Amino acid sequence: MKFFLDTADIAEIRDLGATGLVDGITTNPSLVAKSGRQFVDVVKEICSVIPGPVSAEVTAKDHATMLAEGRKLAKIAGNVVVKVPLTPDGLKTCKKLREDGTRVNVTLCFSPAQAILAAKAGANYISPFIGRLDDVGVDGMALIADIVQIYDAYPEFETEVLVASVRHPMHVVDAAKLGADIATMPPSILRQMFNHPLTDKGLAAFLADWAKTGQSIL
Repeated sequence: MKFFLDTADIAEIRDLGATGLVDGITTNPSLVAKSGRQFVDVVKEICSVIPGPVSAEVTAKDHATMLAEGRKLAKIAGNVVVKVPLTPDGLKTCKKLREDGTRVNVTLCFSPAQAILAAKAGANYISPFIGRLDDVGVDGMALIADIVQIYDAYPEFETEVLVASVRHPMHVVDAAKLGADIATMPPSILRQMFNHPLTDKGLAAFLADWAKTGQSIL
């Protein structure tokens, strides 16, 4: 499974990117707004730090403007993936951008039917939002299971399942069990995945025993 960070915080991207665990980045207008910086500048800097896919989202609602925005975003760097919403105009834009050779991430997916449409439109990635489904009493992980099952049944679908709206480490674990290709998560969730009290306890015991020897490796 690939790990993407869902953030526009360049400091976090640099720090966690140095671990070698980050395969890509997803952003959205809300995340970029939090940075207080110009959208294009933020995307350009992220692309210079992370060599993997960097999703940058269009902000228009109509096809013509989405397409123009998507083509402009694609020129920022070779690893930009244009993110479009799962609407009729968004999928129409996806189809045209794919014809241009631009990679596309179709976002705001909440049903298997929508995921089928995105795959037929040629999307490189589909972003089902599991946390937001959980928030309204719907099992978000069931959606991932359905999409993985459907895509596996049709080898001509090359769309990768990019699990989004991740709220805790178990979302990542459960998505991995189901065979999702990617999980995109806030930096805080990736940091939580390192943690276990028995790891901390064991390390403290090892270091205490080592200190008693009075030795140094260096």
